[in-house]
Amino acid sequence: MEGQAWDVASSEETSGTRLSFHCWPSSRLEATRCVAPFGALYTPLKKLPPSCAPPTALPYDPVRCSNASCHAVLNPYCQVDFRSKLWVCPFCLTRNHFPPHYADNITETNLPAELIPQYGTCEYELQTVPSQGPPCFLFVIDTCTAGGAKEELSELADSLTQALNLLPEDSLVGLITFGTNISVYELGSESISKAYVMRGSREYEPSKIGEMLGCNRAPAPNAPNGQPKPQQQQPQQGAAQQVGGPGAEILQRFLLPVSECSFVIESILDDLQRDPWPVPNDKRPSRSTGAALSVATSMLQLAIPRRGARIMLFTSGPCTAGPGAIVSRLKEDDMRSHADLAKKAEPLHKPACEFYSKLAHANTQQGQKQETAAFHVVDVFACSLDQVGLLEMRELVEATGGLVVLGDSFGQSVFKESLRRVFTRYPDEVPQDGGQMQMAFGCSLEVLTSRELKVSGAIGPVTSLNKAAPNVSDLEVGKGGTNMWGLGGVDPTTTVAVYFDVTNPGNTPVPEGKRRFIQFLSRYQHANGRTRLRATTLCGPWYNAPDIPKDDPVAARQAMANSPVKMSFDQEAAVVLTARMAVHQTETDEVADVLRWVDRSLIRLCAKFADYVPDDPNSFRLSPEFSLYPQFMFHLRRSQFLQLFNSSPDEAAYYRYILTRENTTNSLVMIQPTLLSYSFNGPPQAALLDSDSVRPDTILLLDTFFHVVVFHGETIAAWREQGYHEQEEHAAFRSLLEAPQSDAQLIMDSRFPVPRYIVCDQHKSEARFLMAKLNPSTTHNSELGGSGGAQVNTDDVSLRVFMEHLMKLAVQS
Repeated sequence: MEGQAWDVASSEETSGTRLSFHCWPSSRLEATRCVAPFGALYTPLKKLPPSCAPPTALPYDPVRCSNASCHAVLNPYCQVDFRSKLWVCPFCLTRNHFPPHYADNITETNLPAELIPQYGTCEYELQTVPSQGPPCFLFVIDTCTAGGAKEELSELADSLTQALNLLPEDSLVGLITFGTNISVYELGSESISKAYVMRGSREYEPSKIGEMLGCNRAPAPNAPNGQPKPQQQQPQQGAAQQVGGPGAEILQRFLLPVSECSFVIESILDDLQRDPWPVPNDKRPSRSTGAALSVATSMLQLAIPRRGARIMLFTSGPCTAGPGAIVSRLKEDDMRSHADLAKKAEPLHKPACEFYSKLAHANTQQGQKQETAAFHVVDVFACSLDQVGLLEMRELVEATGGLVVLGDSFGQSVFKESLRRVFTRYPDEVPQDGGQMQMAFGCSLEVLTSRELKVSGAIGPVTSLNKAAPNVSDLEVGKGGTNMWGLGGVDPTTTVAVYFDVTNPGNTPVPEGKRRFIQFLSRYQHANGRTRLRATTLCGPWYNAPDIPKDDPVAARQAMANSPVKMSFDQEAAVVLTARMAVHQTETDEVADVLRWVDRSLIRLCAKFADYVPDDPNSFRLSPEFSLYPQFMFHLRRSQFLQLFNSSPDEAAYYRYILTRENTTNSLVMIQPTLLSYSFNGPPQAALLDSDSVRPDTILLLDTFFHVVVFHGETIAAWREQGYHEQEEHAAFRSLLEAPQSDAQLIMDSRFPVPRYIVCDQHKSEARFLMAKLNPSTTHNSELGGSGGAQVNTDDVSLRVFMEHLMKLAVQS
């Protein structure tokens, strides 16, 4: 393995995974000395090229290891004895017999898909699990809009009407509105709009909902005219939907296929009015968000407990009444701030968190009994200039794998386009899945490992399924103590970070040539109602470090300089894994403590892997595998994930949640935004994220993931204001103005949530969106006569000063 070149990024395209290290030290001590976490970023639904996985789901159940504590799925790394028709599990070394339909046909030249060497990932469509039918979408609409209420509701109604046209015709749809009270609309009648109204001051259990909706009545065996009572044909949904039960009646009256009720819903949306209860000038509207979510959750539990569904909440303000309230109705009572939360001076925060946690448990408890995840996803679309309580609702959204979109208005493209993209479908040319929606439900993730390593935990939109297994580590990272998590709702970009612990003791080196194995098993309900299992198996090498005396650090560094562990480092994956750990720590620790942990980890990592002469900072050098890591950490420290200045508690929760569910590339853009420079000197060029990149005669395009900013330099802005771009002789200037806007549109076309688009000029107020992200190499404290870049008014240290301190501390004896 000496000098081996590692293609650290290709595994994401071939298996949907990114590892922080591809070659692992074989002892726990050496793994601890590597400082950076040993982990994987796994995207369960990532579409893989045909060369790396079968083009369609295999139409049979997988073959699994017979060892009760293993149950690994057959994969290309299994040893196969074609003569005796046996295979050896690489995880537990158990010898297994092939089932008859395999044994009769398998030969060295006739392999099933699971054993083809390049197919490290195989997906199965389970034949033993009945189809649950297409998903359900339950719209929960807030009618307490502020200010221009009619316009806001009209924009929302228009977007929902368009969404109905994007759904498959057999999808179920329901509608709930809420304000002071909650209205559940009956969609089975086109003659008159009919709704059941409930108080917004309490929560509702499933049995209570059945009673209040009039669905607990025992049906008569025959209708009054003597004909059998018609029953809507539904796929098998479990005991809750037996013919005549309350669940079946809900399906006949409140949750109907969109092909049967679209006209009724559109009529209701057209007549949508602001909550009629009067609101005094000194009070906030009475908004019962928590109670409405309780009603929606209970309806789905009663009617379709095992069927994929989305509760889509559209809200425009904070919950002020009933369970889940985060602020009183009196305007003189301010919304909770970071300072209030730090001092625990907000009495409504903890009860609200407990309520939404209870709702999250209600969505996941049934799955936990059967080691599956929540089938009912809770999405939050919050369009308000005020906070809506996302901080308190985060656990509910996270536990169910929901989506979050924050905007200022329902008329913004941030909301409208994001909602449309929720219902994106696979292209028609995609085998088997063409035309199906790109969403899945009830996803669970199980991780199996070789004996030399264990699972420490996971960070992402997951909830623990509390499965005890031999490969669960005592060292917990994120949500640990299990090797199985529920992801709830997933899409092709949902990414989970899984952390590992090398448990092999240092006194028993791994035999030369032995490999390590990791298998990810993702079970989920496809948008077509069928249940699938995807198995991704990874194989990698171990490295036995040479014996070096403890009192010879120079020899230790020299040994590490050429070790395959160092050469196999994926600094981008390691940055994201570390960032997720830091964000997870903010839930329990002070931000200052988290920043200190980030700093200490970076210093230790550089001291371990850099080349230097002790106590000589000028000799400090980082190899290409590590060269970008410090600057990523520099930008992480300054990011909105760890800095709370100028953000509300809701915004902080939103940014952190999005970071923990996105893939590696998008996460890196959030941590260190990308910057392109446009000028007359040539084509667009990547620019340093530095204040020196701001020039009067250039245009900058900044992508922070959440914002896309087109920034015009002072001279460019002046020329534009004078109308030069409208003159024929200045066509080149017109092209220069249009180029970054076209590129910005390309970025926004492939992004969810849709970023906010900002066009600004140097020295204008919105220029702060760019200036706040730049490395402040030139500040108000800098000496005059610099390189000519823009001045950033900040007391933050620059990247140069940061690196000087880092090198000084890393090389200390």
